[in-house]
Order: sequence, then structure tokens, then C-alpha cells
Amino acid sequence: MTTLADPRTRPTDTLATPLADTASGPSAWGAASLAEGTVTVAADLGPRDAEVLTPGALAFLAMLHDRFADDRTLLLLERQRRMRRIADGEDPDFSPATRPVRDDPSWRVAGSAGAPGLADRRVEITGPTDPKMTINALSSGARCWLADAEDAQSPTWRNVVEGQLALRDAIRGTLEHTAPNGKHYTLPSSDLTELPTIVFRPRGWHLFESHLAYTGPDGSTQPASGTLVDFGLYLFHNATELVARGRGPYFYLPKLEGYREARLWNEVFEVAQEALGLPRGTIRATVLVETLPAAFEMEEILYELREHCAGLNAGRWDYLFSVIKCFRTRGDSYVLPDRGQVTMTAPFMRAYTELLVATCHRRGAHAMGGMSAFIPDRRDPAVTERAVEQVWADKTREAHDGFDGTWVAHPDLVEVALGAFDEVLGDRENQVDRQRDDVRVDQADLLDVASARRAGATVTEAGLRANVSVGVRYIESWLRGAGAAAIDHLMEDAATAEISRSQVWQWVTSGTRTEDGEPITRGRCEAVLRSVLIGLPRSAGDRFDDAAAIFREVALGTDFPPFLTTGAYARYLAG
Repeated sequence: MTTLADPRTRPTDTLATPLADTASGPSAWGAASLAEGTVTVAADLGPRDAEVLTPGALAFLAMLHDRFADDRTLLLLERQRRMRRIADGEDPDFSPATRPVRDDPSWRVAGSAGAPGLADRRVEITGPTDPKMTINALSSGARCWLADAEDAQSPTWRNVVEGQLALRDAIRGTLEHTAPNGKHYTLPSSDLTELPTIVFRPRGWHLFESHLAYTGPDGSTQPASGTLVDFGLYLFHNATELVARGRGPYFYLPKLEGYREARLWNEVFEVAQEALGLPRGTIRATVLVETLPAAFEMEEILYELREHCAGLNAGRWDYLFSVIKCFRTRGDSYVLPDRGQVTMTAPFMRAYTELLVATCHRRGAHAMGGMSAFIPDRRDPAVTERAVEQVWADKTREAHDGFDGTWVAHPDLVEVALGAFDEVLGDRENQVDRQRDDVRVDQADLLDVASARRAGATVTEAGLRANVSVGVRYIESWLRGAGAAAIDHLMEDAATAEISRSQVWQWVTSGTRTEDGEPITRGRCEAVLRSVLIGLPRSAGDRFDDAAAIFREVALGTDFPPFLTTGAYARYLAG
């Protein structure tokens, strides 16, 4: 078991029989493996699934579970304990125990050195990994593609396996797709270095993959870790191919809540690289700082991953969700106004992003900006004009603040974001050398949630209705297998749906009143929900009734589920 002590203490144990001693790469993983447990498929297979779910790949997944399943469980329990302490009144803070790491000026992360395709990340496009979206992203002209198996992808079994197949084919330059309407999609080039660099985001530590069963050495069986499944399959099948084609196995790490979770990831990287015969440091990771506890441990997270770390990302939507989740029972001073009124210029959000830039650049890491949810509409020029204006302003602010790159959710916004960053970067690949020594952020700045409402933002009837409407419509889309949904000219994913439902829960629990003075009660929310359902276009096979049931549970129930997707997955997608 991994020791969770001083963040500068590292385990020295390694695989007893390194695979690299006998062979290099996936071909070595046949009948004989280093796994003691097993991973078996508990689902029907599609025509090409066996190309991904090979005996060697399943043995590799079993080895990862042998080594890390228990540590994962312990860290998830620690998350629960921390959340209870915060709910009971303990405020997150910078830890005195890890101050030596923060005060040591000598260490740096690997960054983009020796990681081809990661030096210039000024615009990254995000999206799920189905074949059509994969081709669109790799044809977008962005510098990188965040291939998202997490918030933008509904984790149906078909999406999980076919996403891995699409990535495998794209990396080898063979991916094609024909849509139901007959339109044919192909990659713009079979040369990987001519396409956006792929940075893959696996599911977070809290998610399971119920279609794969892990049986440990003691004979007990449990659903596999969605994290280890996504990471393991992608690395096993593609790492060697990526390196041979001038790129590398690069990852975004979601939902981390502190340096201990980063340490676990680093150990996963070390073991996986050794098992597959990859040189240490081949893997590079960018961590999404999208939880409030992680904001107080940015430097420690970089330190734990320093040999494999490329940078940090300001995951703004999940960060807001985390703020609400942490303080949901702490009273009116911690209540956020309408989601649409909480901009990145709110003092507590600006403190978080400026601290991220300063921390990254001090340690040689890239600071990546967040995603603007606005998307254009090719049939409505006025909507497109508003989206362009909003995205331009957002990306201009990020570039001037020192970010090295940013996200967009739609190909039509790539040029807009590129223009904003080109104005600041010019011919430079990034601005990591720009030190933000002027930034001074303390605990109070990060916890000043009330600053948004002090600036004039409010809770409104329209905001309540929008949260209910967006929450239900997104969940319905997710149940049908679409994890990224354009709703009311915004790109919604699991993170934005989490904000919608958690705001409703907090408003009800805190006795919040809308601008008209009326309290937000469960009865009022139920009436809004019924009104929303009546106004929705219904069709045979839609999932709005199921979506409404889920929304009632996660937004109007007495208890607050940490994630809406975990229970919904177990009930509706795991079978």
C-alpha cells in the first residue's frame, strides 16, 4: 500500500519482473503476464471490440488494478472525510506540512521538454471520442485536441470501446466514418504531426466501468475502475505508436483533490511505463485544477508529478461545482448567484486563475485556460456574433493574464481563440518564461465566494428555471449516449449539469430567495420542473421521464450525491 505521508517521500518498490527485461510493448502481453488478478468482459462484444479488448490488454488492466485498486479506494474515502470536515466548518487552506515543497525554489517540472507537440498549445479543442467528433477535432486547425472520455462523453459501453477504437485508428491514420445521412468523414492527413496533438482525458477516480469485472488475487470481484480502464487501454495500444509517429502518450487528469491523488497517478505512470518498456518520463500529464481542495495544493501536485507533468488547467466549470459542493450547507454567505452571472472576473475566480498561472510558470509548467461555453450557430448570425464576442473577450483576458493556451468547444471558434493568443504570443510557442511575481493570493481570496454577489450578481427566477431546464435536458441527452450537448447556444457537459443541479440543491437548503423575494423551496422547484417538462418536445424513446427522476434525486433530495453521474450510471448505463 502506498504511504500517504510527506509529499516528497516516494515509494521505491517496482515490478518484480519488469516486462522491459523480456520484450518491449504490447506484444509481450500474451498468455503470460505480470497480473495476479484478472479482468473479464461482462458485456456483449461488437464486431471490432476484440481489437481493443485483447488478452494482453486485459492482463495489463488487471496488473494496474492489482497494484492500485486499494490505494484508489483509500483516496476516495479520504475525499469523503475531507468533505465532511468542510461541511462541519473547516476551511481549506495551504498546508503547513507541505510548506517545504512550496518554499523550495530549486525544482521544476518536465514541462514540454522531450514531448513533441506540447510546446505550443495556444488553442485546444475539446470533445468526445466518437469517430465523427474525432475527425472533426483533428481537422479543426487547433494545436491540440482534448480527447474527452470524461465530462463530454456519456460512458455507455459502446462509447467507451468505440472511442478507444476511434483513437487507435486516428493515431494510425486510418480512421474514416460515414454518417447515417451518407456524409463521409476522413482525416485531413495520415501524418500525426500534421494534426492537433492528442491529449486524452480518462474518467475520474470516482467512476467505475461495470462492463469489465476485476477479480483480485483474493477471489473478490468488483467493477473495474473507469480511470484505469480508459488510461490502460489507451496507453497499452497507442504509446509505442504515438512515439514512433512523432508524438507521445499525453493525458489530462480530471477531478484531482490534492497531491496524494497526483502521487497515485505518478505511481501508475511509473509502473505502466516500466511494464511496457517505455522510458521514464515518456508520459506527460496536465492536471485539471477543478476542485477547491486542489487549488490549495497546486504546487504540491506539480511536485508529485514533476517527472511527468506538462502543466495545469483552470477547469472553471467543475471548479464552480466544487465550490458549491464544499459549501452547500454553510449558509447564505456561501451561496453563488445564477451561473450565468458568475464570470471569471469575480474576485474569488480571478484569485484562483492568477494563482494557477503564477504557480505553473514558477515551476516551468504550462498554464492552460478554461472553456467558454458559448458556441456559434451557423443558421443564426446574431447568435454567432455574440459567441465570437464573448469568446474573444474571454481568451484575450486569459492571454494577457499569462495563460499559455486555452480551450474551445467548437471548430468555428478555433480562429477566434488563435487570434487572441497570437496577439500576445506572436512567434513564441508559449509564455512560460513570464513570471507572475506580482500575484499574491491567500486563503481568504480563494474562499471569498460572497464576492460574486457583492459585485451585484443575483439569484433570479430565470436562473432557477435555466438550471432546471438545462439539468433535465442535459441528463436526457447523457442517457441517450450524448455527453456533450448544445443547449440554448451553450455547450453543456457533465460539469455544467453538475453546477445546475447543485445550485438548485444549495438554494433550497439555504432558503435562498430570488430577486422577487420569493423563497426557493422544493415545491417551487417541482412546479418549475413540471413546467419545463410540459414545454419540451417529446418523441418515442426519449428519456425525459428518467432524466426528471434523476434530477429530482440529485437536486431536490434530502441527501446530496457527490456526483450525479455515479448513481445514474449504475441505474441506467451499467446494465
